[in-house]
Amino acid sequence: MNATTVPANLYAAVQKRRNRGLAGLYLVVAAFLVVYAVLFPGLLSVGGFSKFTQNWFPLALVTMAQALMMLNGGISLAIGPLVSLGAVIAAVTMGGTLGALGGLLAVSATGLFIGAVTGGIVAYLRLPAIIVTLAGSFIITGVALILLPRPGGYVPEWFSDLLAGHTPVAFGLLVLLLIGWKLYLATPLGVGIYAAGNNPVGAFRSGVPVERVKVFAFALSGLLAMLAGLFVAAQTGSGDPVIGTPFTLNSIAGAVLGGVAFLGGKGTMRGVICGSLLLSVMINVMFFLGFPPVAQYVAQGLIIVGAVAIPQLTSQWRTRP
Repeated sequence: MNATTVPANLYAAVQKRRNRGLAGLYLVVAAFLVVYAVLFPGLLSVGGFSKFTQNWFPLALVTMAQALMMLNGGISLAIGPLVSLGAVIAAVTMGGTLGALGGLLAVSATGLFIGAVTGGIVAYLRLPAIIVTLAGSFIITGVALILLPRPGGYVPEWFSDLLAGHTPVAFGLLVLLLIGWKLYLATPLGVGIYAAGNNPVGAFRSGVPVERVKVFAFALSGLLAMLAGLFVAAQTGSGDPVIGTPFTLNSIAGAVLGGVAFLGGKGTMRGVICGSLLLSVMINVMFFLGFPPVAQYVAQGLIIVGAVAIPQLTSQWRTRP
């Protein structure tokens, strides 16, 4: 056996397993994008593409944050409050001496700190992530309301123009994040994330630092959610202590649509990005088709149920004797 071909074959086999079931998602996303481009031809212009990706970008970030939790076999109910807190901290710090850079550092450090503390509680105290993040969501919301009781604060105009102007900066940032994710998967902590989520006991016996993997994943998740809040603050030009509320359930929906398993260890970040893109473009298409808000919620729910149920039914049908 040629030693150089084994890793390549192994890599291809792993990628094939992780991409299983995503072909349908890619086709559905492509179909929705075509319909959207027909309904809104401006999408194909630089300005239209920039605005679309700016509206999609925060959802993509929080879906990635939620996917990190789910790959570890947990789920976070604090994603939305973290988005709100990120927007609030950005809005109350950017008017200070250090300006936008100080706000960016404050948001990033807070996200990493909250995520690491939450991950430490889950990993070392063996508490369920859903319970810890539920409790954390109340605390984070309270802190956001103390810092900024009502929408306001200050975001520099140039900063808003940079992130939410007429150039596709958001799309470029998303590409950089995906490259960063690939680099992270090449590190020992990244390699262990799938093993720790799929079979923590087996991973521990194989030498994977399960607790550290979990803490680092939580910290990254907190960072992504808080940065989504910073981006929202740049879009609106202010902070709002409850603006992130819808992101919690939407992040779960996007991750599930992207093929991430609730029990951990299964899913890809490209699938997650596609899942968030499907949610975003679906909402836009239904808006242009004149769907009332209630019908939009019903349609989203049916599509999500179908996206979860169809692969399960197909898998059962294939394994049936």
